[in-house]
Amino acid sequence: MIRKYLLLLVVLGTILFTAPGAMIGLEKSAAEKPESPEKLYNQVELFADAVSIIRNEYVDAVDSKKLIYGAMQGMLGSLDDYSQFMDPDEYNEIRVETKGEFGGIGVEISLKDGILTVITPMVGTPAYLGGVRAGDKIVKIDGKVTKNITLNDAVKQMRGKPGTIVTLTIWREGLPNILDIPIKRDMIKINSVKRADIIADKIGYIKLIEFQENTPRDLDAAIKKLKASGMKSLILDLRNNPGGLLDGAIDVSERFLAKDELIVSIRSRTQDRDVLFKSSGKTAHTDFPLILIVNEGSASASEIVAGAIKDNKRGIVLGMKTYGKASVQTVIPLKDGSALRFTTAYYLTPSGKLIKDDGIVPDVIIERMESAAKGKDKGPDIFEGLEEAEPRTVPPTGRIGVRVKDDNSMKDKPSEKTSKPVVTAPEMDNQLEAAVNLMKAISIYDMKKS
Repeated sequence: MIRKYLLLLVVLGTILFTAPGAMIGLEKSAAEKPESPEKLYNQVELFADAVSIIRNEYVDAVDSKKLIYGAMQGMLGSLDDYSQFMDPDEYNEIRVETKGEFGGIGVEISLKDGILTVITPMVGTPAYLGGVRAGDKIVKIDGKVTKNITLNDAVKQMRGKPGTIVTLTIWREGLPNILDIPIKRDMIKINSVKRADIIADKIGYIKLIEFQENTPRDLDAAIKKLKASGMKSLILDLRNNPGGLLDGAIDVSERFLAKDELIVSIRSRTQDRDVLFKSSGKTAHTDFPLILIVNEGSASASEIVAGAIKDNKRGIVLGMKTYGKASVQTVIPLKDGSALRFTTAYYLTPSGKLIKDDGIVPDVIIERMESAAKGKDKGPDIFEGLEEAEPRTVPPTGRIGVRVKDDNSMKDKPSEKTSKPVVTAPEMDNQLEAAVNLMKAISIYDMKKS
């Protein structure tokens, strides 16, 4: 399998190297041993019996392909929040996604504890501009309750013709009412490097919004541009970056680490598939101070980079705790053009920390000002009384553009009319201001020390 199709998710990556010895701090349990072939055959026979009965006895004629596809969707969906069966069209869109083009409304979604949850809104897309936030629970799509919905169905409901509107009904912790957010669909292209500027006192700023095939090249170009403009230090902004390709995360980490520093460890089911990824040192930029900004929308590949920088003491991580997406999905195509995407490994930071559900805790915790006030939890069943609840409608955004993700976004061709940059300068929110002030303090300290 080509590395670029092994995806870290909410997408994202896997492995081509020979495994090292024992993995850091985690042992394989006896429960992970495969069951006997006889038991498997018995279960397969049971499934075959069910298929035969349905085909012969169901009130209407049943399409065998639809029946088997439905069974595989259920089978993969029963494994975890990130595993999925993809029909040929969905698999083709996943392959297109790695090129950086996609369709949708601008959100990365997952089923978290069975509830359709926003991992992050993509910067500059309609969902982002319309006010969707990381952690939002999507309780309705166009008025239809999402309880027990599958990721495939959620994606299909949110996709549509450019110019049409889909309304997401959002439950957000701390708000007294649910929100109706109308979002206009369109096709756009998202570049992985959203912004590269000198923002103050020779401090460079790069906004990285996804890890794609071209991300390392784009990052190199951005750093070269900033150095030519006199950059002496760098702030790398990974907020609301949901991840992307594992290769991208490794290559970006390598840009800032010296030779032979550990980037990430991959822990598989068996030790012979465990892998350590170390930096080559060939493209390292180790000659300037580095600060990473992260938040609860920073996931997967973003967390690999943050963990590598933090554990190797290469820079300072600032912001809020990250999402906690620490699993590796592998995409395996089937002979009819469909594909299986399922979790094959977990990744650990260089210090051996498995960040699944825990995330990366920043060195400096700075909560974004607009989200500082938190209310009480509404309760375990957010769907209770939903039909009678009165939503508060958020006005539709005037900006159109799209992306829908089911852990790993579904992408289509961009629209030239709507692909221009949304922001002309980085927003100086309180987290970015804190990073700038911290970088100034580091520069002053270094000058006095020298």
